[in-house]
Amino acid sequence: MFHHKISSVQKVTKNKTVVGWLVAAALVGGFLGAGVTNASNATILDDIYNNLLKRLTPLIPGAPLQVPPPSVPESESGGTQPELAKPVYDYENAVVQAVESATPAVVSIVITKDLPVIEQCPYNPFADLPPEFQQFFGGGFQFSQPCQKGTRKQEVGGGSGFLVSSDGLIVTNKHVVSDTDAEYTVLTNDGKKYDAQVLARHPSLDIAVVKINAGDLPTVTLGDSDTVKLGQTAIAIGNALGEFRNTVSVGVISGLSRSVTASAGGTTETIENVIQTDAAINPGNSGGPLVNLRGQVIGINVAMVSGAQNIGFAIPINAARQSINSVRSSGRILVPFLGVRYIAMTESVAKEYNLSATHGALLKSSDKELAVQAGSPAEKAGLKESDVILEVDGQRIDSSHSLAYVIAQKSVGQTVTLKVLRQNSTLTVQVQLAERK
Repeated sequence: MFHHKISSVQKVTKNKTVVGWLVAAALVGGFLGAGVTNASNATILDDIYNNLLKRLTPLIPGAPLQVPPPSVPESESGGTQPELAKPVYDYENAVVQAVESATPAVVSIVITKDLPVIEQCPYNPFADLPPEFQQFFGGGFQFSQPCQKGTRKQEVGGGSGFLVSSDGLIVTNKHVVSDTDAEYTVLTNDGKKYDAQVLARHPSLDIAVVKINAGDLPTVTLGDSDTVKLGQTAIAIGNALGEFRNTVSVGVISGLSRSVTASAGGTTETIENVIQTDAAINPGNSGGPLVNLRGQVIGINVAMVSGAQNIGFAIPINAARQSINSVRSSGRILVPFLGVRYIAMTESVAKEYNLSATHGALLKSSDKELAVQAGSPAEKAGLKESDVILEVDGQRIDSSHSLAYVIAQKSVGQTVTLKVLRQNSTLTVQVQLAERK
């Protein structure tokens, strides 16, 4: 089961009105029990008490109510069951509808590989001894050692994905389908099995697109991850632990624009601008959708913090839109290329290089790489060493939006506008992005 792990890197009460009454009663009791004897004070307290009693009587358990009691519908078994409060019912119904909308397009991805079959084979450790010594090692000994008896296809892991086109395009994580020697099988929600082909793996984002040969398939609806807000409901769906298909977990959006360092399969990478959620994300959920209450996909489940309680992360779906559209139009992921090497600006970097900017990307060479690559779009646009790129198309470059991440959201051939700081002067530069080779 392939899944990113990050190493140590509402409860609704339905008795608020009763609690409010108890508090009010306690406060009033406190006044009356304080030994107040002044007549005017006593009158004021009587007025307060009577006013509170008039307002709170409908809320006091056992007091005569002035509203009809809730109806009690019959259950299918013929008995009765208490009716849910409307807000609770509406919320529960919204979750169910969101799951019903997205689940048909969620798939499980099974990873298989030819692995050696190891058995115990008999052998004679004394076979190399001279014949005259063989008599001292008779046939009473039985020795064996591991030996390979051919190969056999074996399941080595599993992940999740979701259909974005009726002809079989599936979005998942790159780390789910990273093994070029493995074979991949897709299990759709209706139980059908398909051989899968990996069409494209993004070179810098943990995104991949897989294809199965089928038609008239259900698809998800893509939402807008830029409008996601803290506290809104998040629903994770996927092949939990590689064996519980279409497992649903519900939580909220816990954080936005996180940057995390995650590891899987012996590799480590930094994933930028991810969504944090407390909806449980388990091994095998990788590549599955994170959806909102409308059933729209707002993220791709990608990682969890090992040893923590429900701290998971998802790649915003808007970060994957360009890759999806690129595969639809060209059959591969076209990655835009600017052609610079940079250092992320911080206060300490600004102080070290005596710069006025504390955010942005400082173009700086290393021993092996130039700040501005020869023949690149950046060189053609006139960018120079020690320039600081402050914005791209109005998007501020900072710790939540690195230059690499922002450029990755653009299209090959697109012209972008850079706001650049050069020797304490600000200028605007137009750059036409090329394709990353």
